[in-house]
Amino acid sequence: MTTTRFAPSPTGRLHVGNIRTALHNWMLAKKSGGKFVLRIDDTDAARSKEEYVDAIRADLVWLGIEADSEERQSQRLDRYDAAFEKLKQAGRVYPAYETAQELELKRKVQLGRGLPPIYDRGALELKEEERAAKEAEGIAPHWRFKLDHDEALAWDDGVRGASKFDPKLLSDPVIRRADGSWLYMLPSTVDDIEMGITHVLRGEDHVSNTAVQIQMFTAMGAAAPEFAHEALLVGKEGKLSKRLGSLGCDAFRERGIEPEALIATLARLGTSLPVEPISDRSALLSTFHLSTFGRAPAKFDDAELDRINTAIVHAMPFEAVRHRLPEGMDQAGWRAVQPNIGTIGEVADWWRLVTGPIDRIEFGAEDRTYLAQAAAMLAWSDDPWHCLTNALKDATGRKGKALFLPLRQALTGMDHGPDMGELLPLIGEAEVRARLQRAAYSG
Repeated sequence: MTTTRFAPSPTGRLHVGNIRTALHNWMLAKKSGGKFVLRIDDTDAARSKEEYVDAIRADLVWLGIEADSEERQSQRLDRYDAAFEKLKQAGRVYPAYETAQELELKRKVQLGRGLPPIYDRGALELKEEERAAKEAEGIAPHWRFKLDHDEALAWDDGVRGASKFDPKLLSDPVIRRADGSWLYMLPSTVDDIEMGITHVLRGEDHVSNTAVQIQMFTAMGAAAPEFAHEALLVGKEGKLSKRLGSLGCDAFRERGIEPEALIATLARLGTSLPVEPISDRSALLSTFHLSTFGRAPAKFDDAELDRINTAIVHAMPFEAVRHRLPEGMDQAGWRAVQPNIGTIGEVADWWRLVTGPIDRIEFGAEDRTYLAQAAAMLAWSDDPWHCLTNALKDATGRKGKALFLPLRQALTGMDHGPDMGELLPLIGEAEVRARLQRAAYSG
C-alpha cells in the first residue's frame, strides 16, 4: 500500500509551499487508496510551539486534507536513541569537536585551494586521549553520520529521473547536536522505516538529503522508499519570493479564497496539466501522476488564483453556501448576485441593493421626468423588469443605455451590477416604485 507523509515543523504557520507539498503527498496516497500520515517534526523544543501544531491541523482541515494518522517526533525520542546506538556500535556515527568558527575557517581554506567545501573528517584522526582531553575541557561533541565512500548514492527519482551523487563530494552530515538534540535526517529516516513510508515526495531542495539518507536506510538494514523531488515555487516574476513564505491559509482566508480554489491551483502547479477551476477532487486525483511534473520552477500567480477562485464561486450551488450568506437571502438572491462576485465575502455588498439603503444619485430634469413616468407605468408581473422596459421603450422611444441606465441607477444607486430582471422581484413592487419616485422627485 502506498504510504506517504507530510512532515511540517511546528515553528510557524504553513505557507503555500508547505500546502502544495501536503496536497501532493495526500494525492499520491489517495489516488491508489493508500495512507497519508501527518508527522509533526517537533524535536526542536526551543522553537516548536503547540499553537503552531494546532494551526497546522486546522489549516489541513480547512483544506480538506485529512490525515489517516498523526505522529509526533517528540514522543519518539527513545526510537532515535536506539537507532543512534546501533549506528554507533556499527561505526557509522562518530563524535566531532570543531566549533562553528573552526568549520567555517576550514571551509574558507578549502575554497581558497579550489577544493569542494566539505568536511575533511578531521575528527576521525583524533586519538582517544585527544578526545578525552577535549571532553575534560568541557567540549561536548556533536555527532556525524559516516558516509561509505564506496557505496553509490543513486536512485530513480519520480520527477528528476536517474539521480546520482558521489559520496566523496558530500560532507558527513551532523545528525546530533552537542546538547543531544536531533537534526532532521536521522529521526526522519527512522520514522520512514517504522511508519512504513513507501513514497517520499518533497521539494528539490532536499535532493542532497536524499542522497545521504539512502545510505542511512542501508546502514539500518532497511529498503529506502521511492523518492521524488518537485520543483520549488517561485513568484510570477520567476524569482524565489520571500512573500511566498508568508502566504498561508490565514492570508488566503482573509482574501476570500475558497479551499477548493487553492487546491485546484496547487494540484497542477508545476505540471504539464492546465490549471482549471476543478472543485471535484476525484477529477483532480484521476489526472494526478508524477510523470506530469516538470523540472522548471513552478510559478505561483495570485492573479491566476483569483481567476480560479472566481470561477469556482460562480459554480457553487446555493446549498453549499447558504450558511455563509446574509440573513434573508434565498436561492433567488444567490442566483442574482452570484455572477457578479469573486468571493463569498462580496455577497453582502451586492445584497444591500435589495435590502437598502442604496446610494442616492442626482438626475437631470429629463431623466427625472423619465423616472416619474417609469414609476407611474410600473405594473407588477412575473417579469416586472422586462414589462417595464418594453413599455417605456414604446412610450418614450428610448433605447439602449438611455433606456436602461437611469432605471438601474435609480433602483440600485449603481451603473452596473446584477441582472435587473432577477433583482426586481427581490426588491419588491412597493420598494421599486418608492425608489423610482424618490429619484424622480429628488433635487
